[in-house]
Amino acid sequence: MPHFAANISMMFTEFDFLDRFQAAANCGFRGVEFLFPYDWPAGELAKRLLGNGLTQALFNVPPGDWQAGERGLAAVPGREQAFRDGFERALDYAESLRCKQLHVMAGLLASESDRPSAHACYVENLAWAADRAAQSGVRALIEPINTRRDMPGYFLSTTAQARDVMAEVGSDNLYLQCDLYHVQIMDGNLADTITENLSKIRHFQIAGVPGRHEPDNGEINYPFLFSLIDSLGYDGWIGCEYRPAGATVDGLAWAFDFGISGHGGG
Repeated sequence: MPHFAANISMMFTEFDFLDRFQAAANCGFRGVEFLFPYDWPAGELAKRLLGNGLTQALFNVPPGDWQAGERGLAAVPGREQAFRDGFERALDYAESLRCKQLHVMAGLLASESDRPSAHACYVENLAWAADRAAQSGVRALIEPINTRRDMPGYFLSTTAQARDVMAEVGSDNLYLQCDLYHVQIMDGNLADTITENLSKIRHFQIAGVPGRHEPDNGEINYPFLFSLIDSLGYDGWIGCEYRPAGATVDGLAWAFDFGISGHGGG
């Protein structure tokens, strides 16, 4: 059966952030992910994980100035030192949280004319990051994010582009984060995308399309895809990166059907 990790940046928002660990555990989740940990001391987050029997599946490398609109620095020429400093900070948190995977956000492309320089910067930064992560026993992951609805201008937007970048970097510690919500919006053809890329996928994420709500709400047949992923031998995490349409617990029937069990989020 799939191993589901609750994305507590988006789920259980009825609770203060630090209380979401317990809320997720009470609903039967054994793993969590979130966008960024940097507003909280690593020791406090580690205590919440340990106290609730949770594994930290993934989090993002610092994205730059999120409030100012930055969405990653890896493909932003001129920000190389800020990217590397942020990556070192992420590794420190990963060690404290016993997290073995980091998502390296590419960033926004100012214009298509800047793509060649952004690409060169991205490849160089990823080669450094993959090597540096390997020294710490951590995987570096990249994720195509849709530019049609959620993040216009994001540098990395399709699975094919991600595979080309990984091939150019040539590292055995650079992997694909496959968010099926984004893939459906940009490419569709989910079953073939999963099958053809599973050797490089180390983390899945899910949400309903459209709306980015519960995965049983929308056009994607997730039960079919979960069975496919199982049949292919994938044993990693599937991150639930969706926005509940109402109270989080009220929308978890889909998860209970796949083995999540608990007494609610309180």
